[in-house]
Amino acid sequence: MNQELHDPVNDPSEQHVIGVGPWEGELPFDEKYDPELLELGDRRNVADKYRYWKMDAIIADLDERRHDFHIAIENWQHDMNIGTVVRSANAFLAKEVHIIGRRRWNRRGAMVTDRYQHVRHHPTVEDFVIWAESEGLTILGIDIFPDSVPLETYDIPKNCVLVFGQEGPGLSPEVHAAAKDTLSIEQFGSTRSINAASAAGIAMHAWIRRHVFGQRVS
Repeated sequence: MNQELHDPVNDPSEQHVIGVGPWEGELPFDEKYDPELLELGDRRNVADKYRYWKMDAIIADLDERRHDFHIAIENWQHDMNIGTVVRSANAFLAKEVHIIGRRRWNRRGAMVTDRYQHVRHHPTVEDFVIWAESEGLTILGIDIFPDSVPLETYDIPKNCVLVFGQEGPGLSPEVHAAAKDTLSIEQFGSTRSINAASAAGIAMHAWIRRHVFGQRVS
């Protein structure tokens, strides 16, 4: 049986019913469709165009359109934000998500989107840096440091990897040293910093504005 049908996201008994019921009318014969989903309905958290599609077919379609930016997250303390960052990376169609440090991470916040998003593990910062350099990617840290430059006026390169640290301590000194630049997000209230998952969403959308919509910074 299709494993996805047993996820909380796909179980109407555990939440408000989403998605669509069983296919109505003549069944399609395209191989991208999942026979079980056609029979039982598709309650997954997927875009309408992917209703009734097999998971592998969805991933293959996404792979043809993925953007050129990567996301990396340091995972030394099992940060609860990682799942939410992965979910946002899926929404903005990042090329890959990279987990630096501990392999295991809390997937609850990802809402099953990690199944559609390529996730790669790097045991150390050194391993990650070697990989990024071999791929020709510019490493950009997102954090508040004395040498940080504003994200809002920074011309983000197309081929880059945006790196986020742990909630609280932020980027490690090793990543700070490896990054070409560290970018900060302008804030106007009383708090010194914003949630790491929120910062990740803002930074990803800055890349989208620049390279999908062609909005140049001034």
